[in-house]
Amino acid sequence: MRASVATNASKASRGWKAMGAMSDVLQGIQAEDGAAVAAADIPKAVTAGRLVYGDGATQIFASDGKTTYTERGGDSAGEWYVDDQGRFCSFWPPSYRACYALRWMVDGARIVGLRFTGLNDGVTFEGHYE
Repeated sequence: MRASVATNASKASRGWKAMGAMSDVLQGIQAEDGAAVAAADIPKAVTAGRLVYGDGATQIFASDGKTTYTERGGDSAGEWYVDDQGRFCSFWPPSYRACYALRWMVDGARIVGLRFTGLNDGVTFEGHYE
């Protein structure tokens, strides 16, 4: 499902307003809570800032396709990409590969994070922008 595009008149009530450092990266993206992140917006969405997960782990996605997941003080290095079907995917050496449905998390009028749902297992986790 593709993200809905809000009209200028309805943006204030339904859309987003990026705050702080994310405003430059996410500028021009219209998002509603739960709406799918369009394939063209995935790179901006994941690189907009450090994500903090419910268990306290954090993750940084770099624009070169590298990612670092930090949990309990230990770092894991992986890679991320948008596949030829427009899906967000990740690779963790030596062999773990997974693709996810990526959805916006919007609170009030601002984008606050991303919701990842595994396409193979249906497991969902949320990352809030730090």
